[in-house]
Amino acid sequence: MNLMTTKQAAEKWGVTVRRVQFLCEKGLVEGAEKLADMWILPLDAKKPIDGRTRDAKSQHRKGK
Repeated sequence: MNLMTTKQAAEKWGVTVRRVQFLCEKGLVEGAEKLADMWILPLDAKKPIDGRTRDAKSQHRKGK
């Protein structure tokens, strides 16, 4: 199967497991599904842009 856990995604993206869970809860990870009490993500899932960074904020301003 082409799926990964939040732990695997956290290692791949360089963030914490809790951050991946948060992104999934907010619906920011395309294809993420909750299975019982854990999130399952596609292997090819892309890390969403972190809106807290300066680059993301400048992209947001350009879009307005």
